[in-house]
Amino acid sequence: MRKIISLIFVFLIGCTFFITTTYAKWAYDFVVYKDNSYVVTETHIEANKIGRKIGEVTKYSDLEGTYRGNFSNKFPKGTEYYEIKGIAINEAIAIEESKDSFIKAKYNGKYATNGEYDPTNFLLVYFIGVVLLFGIMYLFYKKRNR
Repeated sequence: MRKIISLIFVFLIGCTFFITTTYAKWAYDFVVYKDNSYVVTETHIEANKIGRKIGEVTKYSDLEGTYRGNFSNKFPKGTEYYEIKGIAINEAIAIEESKDSFIKAKYNGKYATNGEYDPTNFLLVYFIGVVLLFGIMYLFYKKRNR
């Protein structure tokens, strides 16, 4: 019986290694606007050079991953994006750091938006683990009762 319990315990610990997610920090601060990535600089923009509001952060995370929408790994949800007068949006945008304080973000290319966290993947792994666990328990029980 101790062997069975030990095997089940080892099996359950082993399953958790397969389903845990590894997170890492981003290499640099950025924002995403309309599937375009902009690297946040330390260049402050004067308020008189700020154009119209073009969007805002819809999702924030400081953990690496791929997210949809106007995403940022630095600014909280609701932080507003603005155009900079005289500069095309595909070159740079302004981000409101605080009231009347804006910082420049330079265009860095397209942002890969191939999906967000999908809980069904983890549920499937847990389901398979539970089925295997019951299968192993059944085999040990059948072997013991012979």
